[in-house]
Amino acid sequence: MIPGLAASRERGLHARVVDVLGTEIVDGRLAVGSILNLDDLAARFTVSRSVLREALRVLQSLGMVEPRQRIGTQVLPRTSWDLMNPQIILWRGRSPEYFVQMRELLELRLGLEPVAARLSALAGTPDQASAVEEAARTMVAAAAAGDGRAYLEADVAFHTAVLRGSGNDVIGHFATTVEALLRTRTEERRFTITGYTPAAAELHLDLALAIRSGDADDAFSRAWRLIDTTVDEFVAEAGGSTTP
Repeated sequence: MIPGLAASRERGLHARVVDVLGTEIVDGRLAVGSILNLDDLAARFTVSRSVLREALRVLQSLGMVEPRQRIGTQVLPRTSWDLMNPQIILWRGRSPEYFVQMRELLELRLGLEPVAARLSALAGTPDQASAVEEAARTMVAAAAAGDGRAYLEADVAFHTAVLRGSGNDVIGHFATTVEALLRTRTEERRFTITGYTPAAAELHLDLALAIRSGDADDAFSRAWRLIDTTVDEFVAEAGGSTTP
């Protein structure tokens, strides 16, 4: 086999093993405390031990497994996982934990994004404020047109611009987590446009205008209302229960 093709095939096999095992750990099909045996996995996936070792190293870096001397690689509980990693967000978004994860990360965003909005109103550049407003207006138009894909992309752009416009690099880094969370709606094949969407789009626009005007207190309160309303919507969509 041509060396480049061989390397590409190995990367593909590695990615498949990581995705399957990660999904099974999140779904609980590989229970906490389970031992992942290389010989059993090699037979199951028909891959080399080197591919398996690399896949397990990836899962270990995510806090999902840990090698135990003279025992093997053991599946770890959720409390050890890197829950804000986009890959784990993707797996949880595909799983029965979809609504649980949404509630958890929306509650985290409730504490963070109003602060980011305040900082964006105070320190954001005119270009950053324009990017926030443009994304919000695209959301309003997409909601009216029933265009879920355009709405999602604008929603990602909106929250990314608010978080990065804060001027705080740590807060800005959270944008990748928020993007991964927003994209789980399409991964789960859930409708992006719902009965809540037009009003939600208007709340985004209200926040954008507060940031553009430089009103930090208004930006904070509107961001709080936006995320708090979204929490209520997801709890309602989940039938009132988002506990594991």
